[in-house]
Amino acid sequence: MSGHSKWATTKHKKAVIDAKRGKLFAKLIKNVEVAARTGGGDPDGNPTLYDAIQKARKNSVPLDNIERARKRGSGEEGGGADWQTIMYEGYAPGGVALLVECLTDNRNRAASEVRVAVTRNGGSMADAGSVSYLFNRKGVVIVPKEGTTEDDITLAVLEAGAEDVNDLGEAFEVVCEAGDLLAVRTALQEAGIDYESAESSFLPSVEVPVGEEDARKVLRVVDALEDSDDVQNVFTNADIPDDIMEKIG
Repeated sequence: MSGHSKWATTKHKKAVIDAKRGKLFAKLIKNVEVAARTGGGDPDGNPTLYDAIQKARKNSVPLDNIERARKRGSGEEGGGADWQTIMYEGYAPGGVALLVECLTDNRNRAASEVRVAVTRNGGSMADAGSVSYLFNRKGVVIVPKEGTTEDDITLAVLEAGAEDVNDLGEAFEVVCEAGDLLAVRTALQEAGIDYESAESSFLPSVEVPVGEEDARKVLRVVDALEDSDDVQNVFTNADIPDDIMEKIG
């Protein structure tokens, strides 16, 4: 089991910072609502909802907020929005590919905010399909390092379909095919290993090494995109070396 995505490490560190800022709360709540609408309001029968609730709880979203979102999505309570998932593609400075996942109730607003965030920060938008081929849809489970080892995790998930176990510094990342996500997550649970999140993600098939100047520009674009309430996730194929990441923080 090998492999290492520098962007995965960067994204994990950014998520910790964003959680402290409270930026993640609205996005996590939206995930719960959409999961309940798509697959029903029972977490035991809806693995996507189960994982959305798990991630929200791990990031300290109040239980009342989570439950209200679940009820709005399942129709037990009124007030839910008509959320649509839209993907936008583009380039950040340094030739870095951008895949922007939006969850919005207003396509025009989302498109406008994404375009402004990208172009005002030195990037450019791209036609559909011109960037997405550089990414593969995968299942990703994040496991805190506390109380477990890479060998423990590998042993637990190997037969469930896991492809890689990567060291992200403060946590381990288990990568599998998107269709094996439930089996991998279940294997961890059965082995008594606590996990932080389990969700589908887009991982780059080819990474682009960037220096300090371009790294700052790439992160500026990502920050601008993530400031939009419509943007759920930003995926890039930037390879930012650890020493540069430490420097620019």
